Amino acid sequence: MAVDVNNESAVEADLEALSGLGRHILDRLYVHPEAEVSIILVDEDAMERLHLEWMDLAGPTDVMSFPMDELSPGRPGSLTPAGTLGDIVICPQVAQEQAKRGGHSTADEILLLTTHGMLHLLGFDHGEPAEREEMFGLQRELLTEYLGRPAPRETIE
Repeated sequence: MAVDVNNESAVEADLEALSGLGRHILDRLYVHPEAEVSIILVDEDAMERLHLEWMDLAGPTDVMSFPMDELSPGRPGSLTPAGTLGDIVICPQVAQEQAKRGGHSTADEILLLTTHGMLHLLGFDHGEPAEREEMFGLQRELLTEYLGRPAPRETIE
């Protein structure tokens, strides 16, 4: 599984941990081993431009997902097809503020946002209460497995 991670922000981040988390999620959700995903950390100005261009909303946001091949989770014995999952863009400066509110580290918040973004790339959403319960429950489960400890409290709206 190709999980490409680039830090274009001024905030230090553990790129190996992000890549490892991405591989864990893809493996756990039966995504083809040749699937590709990109995780990019950007500063507030870049995120604000993306947020305005794609969502028509002012100001930077925490995470945005840009699906490509519209893959969804596979099942045991039935992996997804190989393909490009898409891009996840995270703003560490927004993550820092959310981490303070959530009472955990910025590193944990970035891992939480990565998990959230990966699930969006795989077709999960949280617009309806049942969808939110499913997505956020799986998000906690995946992150807890990867960390080997309870996942940080969600700060994502």
